[in-house]
Amino acid sequence: VARISIGKDVVVSQYAHLCAATHDHRRSGFPLVASPIVIEDGAWVAAGAFVGPGVTVKRGAVVGARACVVRDVPSGSVVIGNPARSVER
Repeated sequence: VARISIGKDVVVSQYAHLCAATHDHRRSGFPLVASPIVIEDGAWVAAGAFVGPGVTVKRGAVVGARACVVRDVPSGSVVIGNPARSVER
């Protein structure tokens, strides 16, 4: 629906979902809202993770297994959980 950009040396593990669109539930007709996703060089999106519309996973970041990411992930950070939160690396 919207562009998904994947950098070099990126791992997107099994059953991960890169979802580049949603719907505006506040408007009649439930219109589609598309927003690109960017996965920068060296990032890892682990098994079963969800990356939502408009999110950038920055260089070298890790999205943990089953995490639900709805905001940008800073370079070199590790995020886990639902909603995803940063943890010490």
